[in-house]
Amino acid sequence: MAENVTPRVRVPRDATAGEVITIKTLISHPMESGQRKDGDGNVIPRSIINRFTCTFNGEVVIDVTLEPAISTNPYFEFEAVVPESGTFAFTWYDDDGDVYTDTKEIAVS
Repeated sequence: MAENVTPRVRVPRDATAGEVITIKTLISHPMESGQRKDGDGNVIPRSIINRFTCTFNGEVVIDVTLEPAISTNPYFEFEAVVPESGTFAFTWYDDDGDVYTDTKEIAVS
């Protein structure tokens, strides 16, 4: 299990109907590829965030599969159209079965 894993998300608080907004996410995670060795020559077990999803009011906005070559603390920036007020739900899936989530509300006028 990775320690001190912290997701951070930035979503505008409000928007107009149909507006394209920018969403930024970052998760603090060591992203160990499983190919490095420790000081004693033992392989450090693989531990990566292998999937990231974002939904808006239950509809998929983005669904990404990550591979071992991704850097530490994966950052995503993407755009979404907001037709109505609602909730963005963000989910990161770890190799060890841990799931990290965050949600953000947006008000549409």
